[in-house]
Amino acid sequence: MNKEEKSQIEMLLDENNTENLKLYDENNKETEFEQIAVIPYNGKVYALLKPVTKIVGVNDDEALVFVIEEIDDEDCLVIVDDEKIVDEVFKEYYELLKAEGIKVD
Repeated sequence: MNKEEKSQIEMLLDENNTENLKLYDENNKETEFEQIAVIPYNGKVYALLKPVTKIVGVNDDEALVFVIEEIDDEDCLVIVDDEKIVDEVFKEYYELLKAEGIKVD
């Protein structure tokens, strides 16, 4: 990575960045995501990302929750599959929207 390139985590945490993120699974398959929000919650940083690339089992209007975790001394985005945490992160997201004066149904 040259000096001007940013990692996907740096792009995610850059509040001025509006570019989509390209994440890779364990089989090196690329999936592109639209950034929805970064949510600090319970001492961790979560990201709400909406797939641009079709993912089987994920509706077009759904966003997924990822958490930033350190793996082998490198920050990585890991999908959250614990429904309780997913619900809590979305609840926090809706509270942040309300605090900004954005109506949430």
